[in-house]
Amino acid sequence: MTHRVDFKQVSTVGVESSPFAAALAGLRAHEARYFKTHYDHDFTVQAADESPQTIAYVHRILEQERGLVIAAPALESARFEVANIRWTHVFYESGLAINVLYALDDAGKRAVGFKLSDGMDIPAELASRFKFARQKSRLAGTIRGSYFVIRGRY
Repeated sequence: MTHRVDFKQVSTVGVESSPFAAALAGLRAHEARYFKTHYDHDFTVQAADESPQTIAYVHRILEQERGLVIAAPALESARFEVANIRWTHVFYESGLAINVLYALDDAGKRAVGFKLSDGMDIPAELASRFKFARQKSRLAGTIRGSYFVIRGRY
């Protein structure tokens, strides 16, 4: 079942099993506010077990581009197109959020972004490969993030 993420009333529905549920819900709300502000798009998510193709898409890019395998189970995902960009998000039980920005025109940007919920440790599979910058958010506290550019076609 798909549900719209409310960034005014942050809810942990869908991410309750995470030890960082409140921070992960704040991170998810932070994403929702971004898309509403920049694109006037309502950010909707669905349970991971209802979106295996979306999660497989993200995992395929991670594996083929960087040989990465995320150990934590996925809780929710989102997939949509706005402004000629395909956006895909996966929220994990560990507090990790991954987004794929994939411009549909050949000259556009294509990247994978990692965001860590406030308080979580950097996952072992990412720790030695990426440096994380900090960003403050009213909704999510301190977000640490990193990214890499996608070279292949997906």
